[in-house]
Amino acid sequence: MPDRLASIAMYISPPPVAEATQALWAFLSDALKRAGMAAVPDTLDRAVRYDAAWMHPDLLLAQTCGYPYVTLLREKVRLVATPVYGLPGCEGPAKCSFIIVRKGAEVETLADLRGARAAINEPGSNSGVNLFRASIAPLARDGRFFSSVVETGGHGASIDAVTDGTADIAAIDCVTYGNTLRFDPQRLAGIRVLTETVKGPGLPFITRAEASDEEVAVLCQALQEAVAQPSLSHIRDALSLKGFVTLDDAAYEPLAALEREAHRLGYPVIA
Repeated sequence: MPDRLASIAMYISPPPVAEATQALWAFLSDALKRAGMAAVPDTLDRAVRYDAAWMHPDLLLAQTCGYPYVTLLREKVRLVATPVYGLPGCEGPAKCSFIIVRKGAEVETLADLRGARAAINEPGSNSGVNLFRASIAPLARDGRFFSSVVETGGHGASIDAVTDGTADIAAIDCVTYGNTLRFDPQRLAGIRVLTETVKGPGLPFITRAEASDEEVAVLCQALQEAVAQPSLSHIRDALSLKGFVTLDDAAYEPLAALEREAHRLGYPVIA
């Protein structure tokens, strides 16, 4: 039987975070094998694009975003556990986005940015779009607020776009922001946090829909062992990982509700 697919690719920068993620999987892989699970890969897959892993037929474990979970993945995957990060903007398994502007920008509120240029990482992002849209929707007029919107492809690129003047504003996932502040603070030297978005449930670990209850339980147990293992304290510190909690489908419904409210207010997309 060929190995199944493991892909933990949502937080893979700066380099210390990527290295700690690989080390975390090494522990999880061993723990799953000790529990009798078959076809567990030794290493994380780096060839499959992160979002292509979510519905891969051989998926063992991946991490997704809460917004694509509620819009695309419900009933097509199984929730396993949601990490708890110990970074500013996080509260248990919930987290916000930081809305950033350039240092020196003469703005005090979101309303001051009417007609500004926005950067988003990608349309399917909870942190970069769904939470951001929820903050802007009450201010929009006739479905618009910004003069232009650029899609950057990632939170790091959105930070850079605000820094270099390509954009005036972006919403950055607070975990990404915290990891950057810890390990690449110079990248944030030219920006400041204007405000925070509302919080929503964080990025869940998932497995394929056909996984049995027993398999999900084994995956959960391995994640809890990683939190409890003293020898992994430096790995958890690098990831700012405090634990895992089990959230059900209903816990992610607030993210869908934010989308519905934006539509009700006539602001279906960042514009």
